[in-house]
Amino acid sequence: MSITLIIIIITAVTSYAAWQRPRLLNQLIYHGPSVMGGQWWRMVSHGFIHADGNHLLFNMITLYFFGRFMEQVLVARIGYGGFALFYVVGIVAAILPSHLRHARDMNYRSLGASGAVSAVLFGYILIQPWSMLFVMFIPVPAIVFAVVYVAYSLWGDRRGRDNINHSAHLWGAAWGIGFLLFLEPRLLPRFFAQLAKLPLN
Repeated sequence: MSITLIIIIITAVTSYAAWQRPRLLNQLIYHGPSVMGGQWWRMVSHGFIHADGNHLLFNMITLYFFGRFMEQVLVARIGYGGFALFYVVGIVAAILPSHLRHARDMNYRSLGASGAVSAVLFGYILIQPWSMLFVMFIPVPAIVFAVVYVAYSLWGDRRGRDNINHSAHLWGAAWGIGFLLFLEPRLLPRFFAQLAKLPLN
């Protein structure tokens, strides 16, 4: 069984258990003052619970389609444990800027795997910028999706009027790209070379 599928199963089971037991959800969700009080596991555990079924389904479908590709790429370099660690560090890297801003905010909470999933997705886009992603059943070039996604996340983060942690999306994506470039710096010139070759078909 692939690491991607194991992560999906663990996330689905944990999310379902948290929906059934609000006390468990409260123990796992990111909450700055609780983290500062010593509950450091929340920096990771919040990435394995979700607000509802749609939230879980969107993240896990994205992880399923792109995680398998990235697993093959990374396992060859860092092994199965390394890929799992890449994902878990993505959860932490994505929430860390929010933690620095909300460490003492009693009312701020965050949950979901979106940051780590963004790391996987943007790692894929770095390698395959002209591949087609299906967004709401509409084919969109990966690089175009990336530009729109980043722009929307920046706008949403500044606006701050919804319950979405847009910052986690941005920093998760940055972690995914940064880690791949650390492993293989030649991916950057390769990425720009691919961008210069506009697909004609």
